[in-house]
Amino acid sequence: MSNNASEPVALRLVDREFLIACAPEEREGLLESAAYLDRKMRELRANAKAPGFDRLAVLAAISVTHEFLALRKQHGGSDKGVIDELANLRRKLEAALDAQVK
Repeated sequence: MSNNASEPVALRLVDREFLIACAPEEREGLLESAAYLDRKMRELRANAKAPGFDRLAVLAAISVTHEFLALRKQHGGSDKGVIDELANLRRKLEAALDAQVK
C-alpha cells in the first residue's frame, strides 16, 4: 500500500464515534490525540451541568489550545513541525465534526 493512501480510523470521543481518513504512518498519533481529547472532554463533562457534545468539544479545544500555547511559549515557539502537525490534526477533527453535524 502506498504511503499516501488514506485509511479510515474509528475514533471515540465521549460516546460518539468518528471515522477519519489518515495515512497509515499517522494512525498512532491520531489515536493518541483522540484519546487525549476524549479524556479532556470527559473531565469537562464531569464538572459541568449536562453540557452538549458540541459545547464539550469547544471547551476541550480551548483547553488543549491553552495548554499548547503555554508549552510553545515555554519552549520559545521553535518547533514548527509540531505546530504543523497540530494544525493538520485540527483540520481532520473539524472535518469529522462537520460530517457528524450534517
